[in-house]
Amino acid sequence: MRSSTETQTSSTDVFKWAIVVLLVAVGVVGNNYFSAESLLYRLIAILVLAGVAGFVALQTAKGKAFFTLAKEAKTEIRRVVWPTRQETIQTTLIVLAVVLFMSLVLWGVDSLLGWIVSSVIG
Repeated sequence: MRSSTETQTSSTDVFKWAIVVLLVAVGVVGNNYFSAESLLYRLIAILVLAGVAGFVALQTAKGKAFFTLAKEAKTEIRRVVWPTRQETIQTTLIVLAVVLFMSLVLWGVDSLLGWIVSSVIG
């Protein structure tokens, strides 16, 4: 069962998302309407509208959850143990060798099957 705060948050979120959609629509229509104006001015206007729309979107429950996820992802990236240059080169060479080997195997199987089919047909 929903509490009154969840319903209130939901209704305000719907209003905020409507504002975001309206800002994006104004940006698209305005960019088309002012197509004769300088690209620089249109780009600045689009960036300002996108910034305002992003700010409004971050005020919603899903926006806050996204921001939290982004912060946690940044923390996780710091914990990743990245391979050394030597490990990266070795792994790349192994992948290239396997790809070359498999391409030769598939070419051989294709040639063999092509030869068998041409012998049977003609």
